[in-house]
Amino acid sequence: MKIYFSVSVRAGRENAQIYPEILKLLKQYGEVLSERNADPSFHGEINMKDEEIFKRDMDWLKSADVLVADVTTPSLGVGYEIASAEILKKNILCLYRESAEKRISGMINGNKNLTVGVYKTIDDIAEILKEFFG
Repeated sequence: MKIYFSVSVRAGRENAQIYPEILKLLKQYGEVLSERNADPSFHGEINMKDEEIFKRDMDWLKSADVLVADVTTPSLGVGYEIASAEILKKNILCLYRESAEKRISGMINGNKNLTVGVYKTIDDIAEILKEFFG
């Protein structure tokens, strides 16, 4: 199984400390094409043009079986990838870290074509992934 892991890169990395743990869990279910997104120090490609990033990431998304997106930090790129994956008829899981300060987007939470998993801990994510990948 090929998995595209989508997270906020340029819009903020507030949730990046948990990404390596999510990556470890995802690797139990298949190959993670966008593994570099899980590196907490990653803040975007510095040696690539935006057009090259777009093409590479869309190629990864097209070849993926599923999209797993952390939507805790709002990101135009993540939203674009979710919408693109929906058009491509991919299975989509959106992970959201529950917080009193922020609410999940109604466009994500209200879309019945998406699976939304709300978590507080890495153990919650493990259960969400187990149910999603069945």
